[in-house]
Amino acid sequence: MARKLTAWLSIGSTYSYLTAMRIKEVVKEEDINLSIIPISIRQIMKSMDNIPFPPSKKTKVNYMWRDIERRASLYKVPVPKVPAPYPLKEFDRANLVGIVMNDKGLYLDYFKCTYEEWFLNGNEAGSKQNLEVTLKKLGLDLQETITLADTMEERYIENTKQALDFGIFGVPSFSFSNEIFWGDDRLEDAIRLAPQK
Repeated sequence: MARKLTAWLSIGSTYSYLTAMRIKEVVKEEDINLSIIPISIRQIMKSMDNIPFPPSKKTKVNYMWRDIERRASLYKVPVPKVPAPYPLKEFDRANLVGIVMNDKGLYLDYFKCTYEEWFLNGNEAGSKQNLEVTLKKLGLDLQETITLADTMEERYIENTKQALDFGIFGVPSFSFSNEIFWGDDRLEDAIRLAPQK
């Protein structure tokens, strides 16, 4: 019987590149029934006065990019061209479109295509260039999708409040019951410990 897991995801997180490139295959392989909640991790971090990789912390920023390169090699996913454009200018748009994609059952495909275009081709997630390429791959109309995404603000706020109330402080995060696993490198732990239902 499939195990249930919730993924709290927000496009804009750098380490989420690693999750985006592998999560669909991992959950399929492990027979996981995955629920996805797209959120604004930026809003959560602001509420906690937490800016993880500011320009003033150059050493930490450089470490982050190198760490992502190493982990990409470890997972045998494409090593990104770093530094990728960061932080995103259209952070909210990328995530509002994510809610639309989640409703269509296409979130993980959107997640992966968006990060590929951002980390491999240098087109920021949420930008017109990124959305044009990503939505074309998914067979969706750009303007129609953006128009629909513009109606998702209330759900975006609700999702983010739900995440904050649940105790989410970073992404990617995975949960079952009241257990939270934060970070791409905790995906397998969450899967291993998730009870069968």
